Amino acid sequence: MDQQPDFLENSVIVAAHPDDELLWFNSILKDVDHVIVVYCDFWAQPQLGEARRQAIADYPRGAITFLEIEESGAIGCANWSSPTPSPYGVTLGLEASRREMTRLARACLSSLGAVTNVAEDSVANMYRNNFRTIYDSLKERLTPDMNVFTHNPWGEYGHEEHIQVFRVLHQLRDEIGFKLWMSNYCTDRSLPLAMHYFEAAPGPYVRRRTDKDFADAVAAVYRRHDCWTWADDWAWFDEECFMEAPRSDGPVRPHRHLFPINFFTVDTVRPSFTQPEPADPPVSAKQDR
Repeated sequence: MDQQPDFLENSVIVAAHPDDELLWFNSILKDVDHVIVVYCDFWAQPQLGEARRQAIADYPRGAITFLEIEESGAIGCANWSSPTPSPYGVTLGLEASRREMTRLARACLSSLGAVTNVAEDSVANMYRNNFRTIYDSLKERLTPDMNVFTHNPWGEYGHEEHIQVFRVLHQLRDEIGFKLWMSNYCTDRSLPLAMHYFEAAPGPYVRRRTDKDFADAVAAVYRRHDCWTWADDWAWFDEECFMEAPRSDGPVRPHRHLFPINFFTVDTVRPSFTQPEPADPPVSAKQDR
């Protein structure tokens, strides 16, 4: 039997949404000791939470913890032309205010019986409150000797809730002392935020071949339970790289370096004023860089 590499000793993946653990951590998903998935229900898609629970129950590996924290729906709310980290994740912009006006309008219609699907609180409030909820849930599960793998601080393709999970773990690392590893996926939208985190040459990183057969098996579970949130024609990268997460948010410098990234493209569709916001934007294509 092959010896487990050091970076997978006492290892855990902390992923934001069900299927994130597959999309961004494919190469280690079968080998880590534990998987923790954070978010579950989303008010705009009432059927999604139960479908995700069924998928996790049918998962082709054990040792999975589902925190079942409700999504804030913050995707697409940051200003991605000039993204700014915040204590809770990333600063939300005008889109969060627009969605709050939409929520209040829907609440009025709900009182008249015209609609039944309304968020209980604003995106901004839910996003801020989720930070503490996630923090409290993870703090009791993590120990100093762990290798913790999670989203990168730019949220792969620029997902505000992925960034929030990273920020929680960034704080917990300073308090608990575990080793924090991040993924290497990126898009053109999230690249400006990624460049905040590298002031010099990249640190050491590990490279792993993806397990495409196992990835297909996991994706099939999500599809069978109708909660696959990604593109049906998504093709797995051949390799992934993981690097210890940076410990500070450095200022943007003229000359900067990233570690090797898996670069792909996402088509972002602006949500309608009258329809609930989608959980994730569709994926159009990918390319290696």
